[in-house]
Amino acid sequence: MTHAITEIDIVIRLCLAFAAGGIIGFERSFRRQVAGLRTHILIALGAASLMLLSIWLPQNFAEKTGDPGRIAAQVVSGIGFLGAGAIIRLGSNIRGLTTAASLWLTAAIGLAVGAGMFVTALTAGILALVALIVLHKVESKIFPDDWVKQDKENSK
Repeated sequence: MTHAITEIDIVIRLCLAFAAGGIIGFERSFRRQVAGLRTHILIALGAASLMLLSIWLPQNFAEKTGDPGRIAAQVVSGIGFLGAGAIIRLGSNIRGLTTAASLWLTAAIGLAVGAGMFVTALTAGILALVALIVLHKVESKIFPDDWVKQDKENSK
């Protein structure tokens, strides 16, 4: 038993996707990552818009058939290509994996918001911030930069 998506539903969902992408993007910008605030907002908005379209199309055509998961599946694979562009190799170091993962997650949050799964989107967003902020601090204490450098020098 579903209800048709109204214009107010669309506006609310897009605003929530904007906010969710903005929160994660702010953290990435704070850490001076290339894919930051605007990139994450645009990905969340795009994913939410495509999810809304996936839901809206079958509701508004005579056949009333369609698979909302088809467009969502294409978002998932498409974001993989965008995330790959955020990954760079500098000598033996690889940078950008966390940013690529945050882009992918932001798309998933946008899809969840677009589908009206607000608890899912909120929970994923909160857990993403825990991973990006709290675990970054924990990781820095357990694996300090000088410890990593010493390990590399020992392996030569």
